[in-house]
Amino acid sequence: MATDIYLIRHGEAFSNVDGTMGGEKGDKGLTERGLAQAQALATRLQGNPMRAHVLYASTLRRAQQTAEAVSATTGLPIIFDDDLQEIRPGPAVDGMHIDEALKVSPQLERMLDDLFTPIAPGGESWGGFQLRVSTVLERLVAAHQGQKVMIVAHGGVIEVASMFFLGQGPHQRTRNSFHVRNTAITHWRHDRSFGAMEWQLIRHNDDRHLTEEWYD
Repeated sequence: MATDIYLIRHGEAFSNVDGTMGGEKGDKGLTERGLAQAQALATRLQGNPMRAHVLYASTLRRAQQTAEAVSATTGLPIIFDDDLQEIRPGPAVDGMHIDEALKVSPQLERMLDDLFTPIAPGGESWGGFQLRVSTVLERLVAAHQGQKVMIVAHGGVIEVASMFFLGQGPHQRTRNSFHVRNTAITHWRHDRSFGAMEWQLIRHNDDRHLTEEWYD
């Protein structure tokens, strides 16, 4: 019995373009280009070809807008979950340009070396973020054994998810990177057919719904 997890990054957001910290305050949603990317993704998923059973999404606006486009063409209702949010920057730097945020909190540059110090006052640490994402994935996998689960979230969430599926626990340092392009699909499969539980990476960074014009 296989459980399939489809992780989808949101479309291009204003925070991606202008370099601002995109927490709940700083998230201004998708750019015009990002909305078009989300629609291209939604067109690809018209009629739910993945046969997903459920659609989850982060509660941040950029993920909401992307998930709404997907919901409209797949017919899947959206289940919003706060635990799928990107790493939380905290009110001290949320909405600031990264250069200004670094002046307030130099810890932003050290978050992968110091896993337990919040990246800014009132924000999360990288270790806390890893634990939150790992916990929500454990919860969703347990709730949807043998099903296909679609999740619209963020680059950081998908990166931590990849560490989780590869067996790296929370609070472990890493120098690996799993960069994901906007609206790309990453597919992991949990398969018991080999006797032991095993995660398989089926696809990563699949954004073939975007043509070359998106990479200018």
